Amino acid sequence: MQAVVAASRAGRVDAVVQVVISNQPDAPGLVWAREAGIEVLVVPHRNYPTRAAYDDALVEILRARGIRLVVLAGFMRVLGPTFCAAFPYAILNVHPSLLPSFPGVDAQRQAFEYGVTVTGVTVHFVTPELDAGPVVAQATVPVLGDDTVDTLRARILAEEHRLLPDALQRVIRGGWRVDGRRILWD
Repeated sequence: MQAVVAASRAGRVDAVVQVVISNQPDAPGLVWAREAGIEVLVVPHRNYPTRAAYDDALVEILRARGIRLVVLAGFMRVLGPTFCAAFPYAILNVHPSLLPSFPGVDAQRQAFEYGVTVTGVTVHFVTPELDAGPVVAQATVPVLGDDTVDTLRARILAEEHRLLPDALQRVIRGGWRVDGRRILWD
């Protein structure tokens, strides 16, 4: 989130971050976002009887603010069909692996324990299926012989901070279309 805000304020992304939403009141980025003058909302999912009801509430909040593009940067909650249908091909997520390898949580540990020599970062459009939407951009990160899960995680995070704003700007610029699971760029 901080990388997207910084890129936006530096003019590298043609968008303004209008609101930061978390389902966790103690999410570390919330303090930073408030201090940066961004509206912050905590919307606990446990306050809603179903996933669809939670998704409906988020959609209402975002539509009330005129949001057209959603970026999930650290939002660790699966969004369902209701949310995805409200923002078709307008929800971006960053994932710390080269999808479709190592979807879900703790992808860095999954890659490290599997023994791959290369992993990376994927920015993709969000669909109701976990980490399965069309890939917008990917970048590789080598797994070094002296890596630990923590050192690998840190290098992947640095690549996420570089890739996400670039991919976001590319989507905003347009000139693309979705063909099945592929994105075709003009």
